[in-house]
Amino acid sequence: MVGTNTAPRCAVVTGGARGIGAAIVRELGARGVHVVVVDVDDQALKACEAEERPAGSSVRCVKADVSQEADWRRVLELARSAFGPVGVLVNNAGISPKRDGKKIPASEMPLEEWHQVLAVNLTGAFIGSKLVFPDMRDMGWGRIVNIASQAARTGARVAGVHYGASKAGLLGLTRTLAYEYGPYGVTVNAVTPGRILTPMALGVDDHVNQTFLADIPIGRLGTPEDMASVVGFLASDEAGFVTGATIDANGGSYMG
Repeated sequence: MVGTNTAPRCAVVTGGARGIGAAIVRELGARGVHVVVVDVDDQALKACEAEERPAGSSVRCVKADVSQEADWRRVLELARSAFGPVGVLVNNAGISPKRDGKKIPASEMPLEEWHQVLAVNLTGAFIGSKLVFPDMRDMGWGRIVNIASQAARTGARVAGVHYGASKAGLLGLTRTLAYEYGPYGVTVNAVTPGRILTPMALGVDDHVNQTFLADIPIGRLGTPEDMASVVGFLASDEAGFVTGATIDANGGSYMG
């Protein structure tokens, strides 16, 4: 269960079929939460549907584009019909296009690609946070967690300027929504992962990850499970006095 005094709640996790998102889905499932998994990867969604889940938790997997309001409305309709009002939203979906495995310089970036990344990484989180609010307001309880990036703190070294800007924008969105939603019992927080062993991170030359590793006091790259445990806490009753916060989960590579 999310907390000791509440019934299991419904969660929506975007980008939830692999990497950090899949680990978050497992963490919430272990806490007795029913989860709707949103992704665009057909193969990953099939694997998600086939995965065995703990007793007391159910998962529905749906293909949707988080940058489209119509897709969001379809997702939330499915969630409500399957599990009831949405009490937890994790905005994890994100893209980071590269050219031959390397970032595209800002001076060469097509405007269309800039718009695409902002639409998925930032606008998608805004749409979802806007549309779940009535459920949370009516329950007097809600948890929104935005998955940003260390790039929002330090600038994007491996990813492009569109990625860094979108993730920094998530931090501003988080703080502003925390002010607006707080009086209704809804907390809004952000997590900024450092270098995490995900398909996205493994899609670059190995020396890049080795360079990151040299700057991590803990002495290892992060895992999706490291991030999921932070999200699990932020989505719980126990985190009811934490809002507008940015949790840096990076092994010490950035200390704010």
